[in-house]
Amino acid sequence: MNLLRWIVLAGIFTMPFVVLGQSTSTSQTQASTPQKKQAQQPVRMNEGERVFMQNCSRCHNPPDGFSPRIAGSIVRHMRVRANLSERDAQALLRFFNP
Repeated sequence: MNLLRWIVLAGIFTMPFVVLGQSTSTSQTQASTPQKKQAQQPVRMNEGERVFMQNCSRCHNPPDGFSPRIAGSIVRHMRVRANLSERDAQALLRFFNP
C-alpha cells in the first residue's frame, strides 16, 4: 500500500513538469527558422559564459584560453564534480574554444 501511494504521489508531482516540457518543445519547434538559428549562436556563447560564472568561477578565474583537447578533458572531469548537464558542458566547451 505504501509503495502504491508513493507511485501515485510521484506521478502527481511530475505530471506538470512533463506537460510543461512538451508544450514548450512543440512551440519551439514550430518557431524555429534558419534566421532564428543564426540569431541563437551568440546566445550559446553567452550561455557558456553564464555556466562558467554560475559554476566554475566559485573556484576558478576565467581562462585565458585552452586547446580543444585540454578543454575537453577539463570539462569532462569538472562536469562530474559540478554536476553539470550535457548541455551545460557543451556550452562550456564553446565558451572555452570560440
